[in-house]
Amino acid sequence: MILLRLLLVDDHALFREGLVNLFRYENDFTVVGEAEDADTALDKARELLPDLVLMDIDLPGADGVAATRRIKAELPHVSVVMLTVHDDTEKLMEAVKAGAEGYLVKNIRSAELLEQLRGVKRGEAAISRRMAARILEEFRRPEELPEPEGDLTQRELEVLELVADRLSNKEIAAQLFLSEHTVKNHLKNILSKLHLRSRRQAAAYGVARGWVRPHDGD
Repeated sequence: MILLRLLLVDDHALFREGLVNLFRYENDFTVVGEAEDADTALDKARELLPDLVLMDIDLPGADGVAATRRIKAELPHVSVVMLTVHDDTEKLMEAVKAGAEGYLVKNIRSAELLEQLRGVKRGEAAISRRMAARILEEFRRPEELPEPEGDLTQRELEVLELVADRLSNKEIAAQLFLSEHTVKNHLKNILSKLHLRSRRQAAAYGVARGWVRPHDGD
């Protein structure tokens, strides 16, 4: 089991304490440090070299986006995930452009937060389907989305829906009564038809096209 070492950055001590208590009961997470402002966050990141920084946006002085930009400039191997009250596209895009690997809103359920952060360990972005769709829409207006090379089959749409639900190939195979090899082939065909490179891009494209509906909890 890979242990994910966390640095928590938030100016509210009570919120940090809540996160510490949450991670205390998880075997694959450990909190190595805390910070309440951008300067301290950078100092702690340099000193502790965490795997992931869980960063609030609203910090005293320089905000979390500026702190993220500084951390990524000096420590590009350290992942940063924003955890914020702001559910708006402008803040989301600022965080992405600063180098954040994820953007989560503080009303997220604890189980979903843990799963999103575990996804970061697997190289995935920690972001909801709705937020992923906003990123895609920011760079490509819906009317400018490239047309698929061919229509997705019903089975491919079913696979895409489950990909958007963050299911693994094994879980998709079990739910659709397919082999993992068949699921991989469907994913390969989906990415080829949509001219995309990743599962996350495909899920965001599906939401933007209206093929996949964001869940209320996203």
